[in-house]
Amino acid sequence: MNIWGILIGLAAFLLIGIFHPIVIKCEYHFGAKIWPLFLVAGVLCCVASLLVSNTFLSSLLAVLGFTCLWSIHELKEQENRVRKGWFPANPRRKGRDSTDLKTTDKDE
Repeated sequence: MNIWGILIGLAAFLLIGIFHPIVIKCEYHFGAKIWPLFLVAGVLCCVASLLVSNTFLSSLLAVLGFTCLWSIHELKEQENRVRKGWFPANPRRKGRDSTDLKTTDKDE
């Protein structure tokens, strides 16, 4: 019996679950402009997964890398959710004026 596939699936599930609030908090505090950090982390994890000889660790690094890369898309989506009023906007963050928080018909 091989349990490694189940463990990798569980790790993927947990990483996706962990990154959901990370994306929300990052958008709240920094906006979507923090996306390069996720890009660098994602690329580094994917490259590291190519260099690690342990298959399980390599798989975990690849899942983490692609989770970081997918988070770039989710940051943009989170920004839209905030604009629509589905999530709170950070009133203290610079670079956001009141017109950014209003929805238009094309946003819906």
